[in-house]
Amino acid sequence: MIIMQSVKYYLSEHPCIVNFRWSNTQTFGSTWSFLFSSISIYVLAATTLHSLLSHILPKRRGVPLGPIPAIHSLCISLISAVIFTGILLSSVADIRDTRWFWRRTKTITTPFQWFLCFPLGTRASGRVFFWSYIFYLSRFLHLLRTFFIILRSRKLTFFHLFNQSILLFMSFLWLEFCQSFQVLAILLSTLLYSVVYGYRFWTEIGLPTACFSFVVNCQVVLLGCNLVCHFGVLFLHFVKGGCNGMGAWGFNSVLNAVILCLFLDFYFKKHLKKGTVGNNSGHRRRSVSELKSE
Repeated sequence: MIIMQSVKYYLSEHPCIVNFRWSNTQTFGSTWSFLFSSISIYVLAATTLHSLLSHILPKRRGVPLGPIPAIHSLCISLISAVIFTGILLSSVADIRDTRWFWRRTKTITTPFQWFLCFPLGTRASGRVFFWSYIFYLSRFLHLLRTFFIILRSRKLTFFHLFNQSILLFMSFLWLEFCQSFQVLAILLSTLLYSVVYGYRFWTEIGLPTACFSFVVNCQVVLLGCNLVCHFGVLFLHFVKGGCNGMGAWGFNSVLNAVILCLFLDFYFKKHLKKGTVGNNSGHRRRSVSELKSE
């Protein structure tokens, strides 16, 4: 009981969390120049590293990284679990403390509607926005995986660079415009990251892998849930008289649609390629057996 109270205090009732306020002059990383500079440096560094390795190292030869990728995966998994727990507890506390405001705005009446639709006039301050800010900062830690992929497998795709850059950009928009749906999006994302990166840590230390594309299937589930929730936000916006940050939500939806199209293109190409390879190998095996029988 005492442990639970301590966890609740440090994750939702600590003064640093309760009194948090997103400010372009006081919060680290809160300016547009910082965001665009970070994304530009990330893209430039990744493409430069990939180009240098292509000229320096022989083909298909990677750089051994030892336990670094495993430690990185474990850190992201644990951080994501903390963010998930923190924003869940903070959401419960904020729902408890802001019900009076719901009655005045009459835009939302249930906690589930609050998860999808912030009332008009919501400011980026308080508990859930503190954890939204921590989630935004954690996106920079995710960028390191790009360099691990380049060093180990010498691979760099446009989809990977675009996806990582856009996810960082969207997490910034959530805070800058107090966008609706961000709490539920963070809950879904951090739950996925804690599982996926936990699985990656599991495989990095040499334990057996799943018999199916575990990471890809988790991403498909996340994209599907986000798509359904976006329709819920749109419905509440028109039925309940407006949700906060809908301009940013519209731009966010377009970016999500682009990511979804690119991901589905990548997903189907990968599986079609596997199917073609499987059919060709099966055809070769049948041909060999027929030759042996002759």
